[in-house]
Order: sequence, then C-alpha cells, then structure tokens
Amino acid sequence: MGFKKSDLIIPSILTVFCYVVYPYPEIAMWSIFFMASYSAIANDSIQTIGTFIASNSDKKWYYLWIFMGGIFLITVTYSWYNYGGDISYGRLASKGLNEAPDNFKFLQVFAPVALLIMTRFKMPVSTSILLLSAFATQASSITSILSKSFFGYFIAFFIAMLVWILTTNIFEKFKNSKPSRIWLPLQWVSSGALWSAWIMQDMANVAVVLPRSLNYDQFIVVASFIFFGLGLLFYLRGDRIQQIVLEKSDIIDVRAATVVDFIYACLLFYLKEISSIPISTTWVFIGLLGGRELAINLRKKNGNYKDALKMIGKDSLSAGIGLIISLILAVSINENMRNELLSLF
Repeated sequence: MGFKKSDLIIPSILTVFCYVVYPYPEIAMWSIFFMASYSAIANDSIQTIGTFIASNSDKKWYYLWIFMGGIFLITVTYSWYNYGGDISYGRLASKGLNEAPDNFKFLQVFAPVALLIMTRFKMPVSTSILLLSAFATQASSITSILSKSFFGYFIAFFIAMLVWILTTNIFEKFKNSKPSRIWLPLQWVSSGALWSAWIMQDMANVAVVLPRSLNYDQFIVVASFIFFGLGLLFYLRGDRIQQIVLEKSDIIDVRAATVVDFIYACLLFYLKEISSIPISTTWVFIGLLGGRELAINLRKKNGNYKDALKMIGKDSLSAGIGLIISLILAVSINENMRNELLSLF
C-alpha cells in the first residue's frame, strides 16, 4: 500500500484536534466541514472524476481543475441562489434535516478523519452512510439503503459485462489508432455532467453541519475552500485512491472513459428514478468497473479472467471493509439508527 509515516502522523494530529474542538459548536462546525469536504470529494473522486483524470493524463492538471472547478462553482451557486442559501439542492430538508446541529459528539467530528484514513488506504466508502447518517435526527432504513446499493452493484456489473462483451472487439480493433477529435469534447461533456449530478446529490454530505441558509460571506468561504481543494486533488492526480481506476484495462483511452461515464450517469439516473431510497453510488461504480474488467478479459485473446476476478474481489473487499467501518461509526453516533438495528434481532 506504500505505507508512509504521514499515514499515521496526520490522522493522529487530526484526531487530537477533533477531541479538542468538539465541545465548541462553532469551531467544530467549520472543522467538520473543512475536513469532510476534502475527504468526501477525494474518496468519491474515483467515481466522478477518476476516469476523467486517467484519460487526460497528458493534459496540464490546472486545465482539468479549472474545468471541473468551474462546473462546481456554477452548480453550487445555482443551488445557493435558488434554494435560499441552501447548497444541497434541498436534499437535507427532504431528509428531515431542516436545521444544522447545535452541538457535536466527538465521533461526529472524527467521522471525516476516518474517511480520510480510509481514502489514504484506497478504500472506497459510502460517504452518505458515513457522514450524512452521523447527523440524522431520524433513523433511516439502513437495510433498504444496503439492499438498493447491492442491487445497484449487481445491475451495474451485469450491464457493464453486456456492453463490453459486445464492444470489446471494437475497442481492440481501434485501440492503437488515434481517437477521432469528437471523442475529447464528448468525454469532457459526459464527465462534466456526471460531476455536476454528483454535486447536486452528494453536496448534502458535507453541508449537513452548515447553516441551511448560508449568507454571502459563508458561501464564499465554502465555495472557495472546495474549489481550491479540487485544485489540490487534481495536482495529486486523484491521490492514492485513483489507483482503483488506473489498474483497470485501457481506462486511459478517452473512448473507454467516455463510455464508462455515460453508462454510469444513466445508471444513477435509473436508480434515482425507481425509488427515493438513498444509495451508495460507490458500490454502483465498483460494480461497473468490475463487470467491464471481467468482460474485457473474457473477450480478449490474451485475457486472464482469473486476474479479473481477483481484482474484482480486491475492490469489493476494500469497499466492504470501508462499509463496515462506516456502519460502525454511524451506529455508534446515531442512537436512533442503533435502536433500529437492534430491533431487527
């Protein structure tokens, strides 16, 4: 995993910091936001901008940053202006979270640090379960969330298998040819649309601790911090968790990246339409990449389906460990959720 001293030093310092500030609501609120905004976007970068980074590795990092950062500013400003200062597109209110917390527990402040640690160890995590559930005043049906998430994983897996079983030979035929000029704008448009859709749905995860109606100064602080945090993420080329994308077959090809983003966006729209139950989009994306990888290795003459299965198992195990840790933290913080789960037994 490329273990470094900073993997323990930085989280240790942040943990002590969390313990010191959690009794002070105003300081704790902004501390949670600053840590959660970077850690959540860094972890979810594999599913929103991961293929974009991979397929544009030959571009200057600041071109990618300005493009995606600009989409972020436009998307979040629209919500702030049209939803009375709310940057979550009304999702917090729809979940019964009409007011920001006025006091905090230590584990609530620590939650984004846990997310940061898991990101450093390349564990894709459901940020909705880890961050949003930690502050919920009403218990969510966690079994429904998990059931829909696993349904999303399997439907993404099999759709990806079907698509790439049909198209792998086509991609292989043109693999060594230079992509047509039309593919680059198509990929940027599809990635930008996917990124904007993620912001609309998951900005609630980092805004849950903030006032529901941000004034101008608060909005500038929030938007600026995330904008420049994106700059750091692009400078680091997605950081360590980006490896989950980079190890997949031919994902740096702009044509493959465009198809991945397009199918993923369609899947998220479908899953959003069939029910209002929240879903871990991370599991959908892992399923999409897994099905694609297996299909490619089954169709290639020199493919090795055993290596593909091993990679799928590794990704699923990492996501599973992240999910278990997320659930433990969420249940430890949220008494309603804990009582709901206990009632099942």
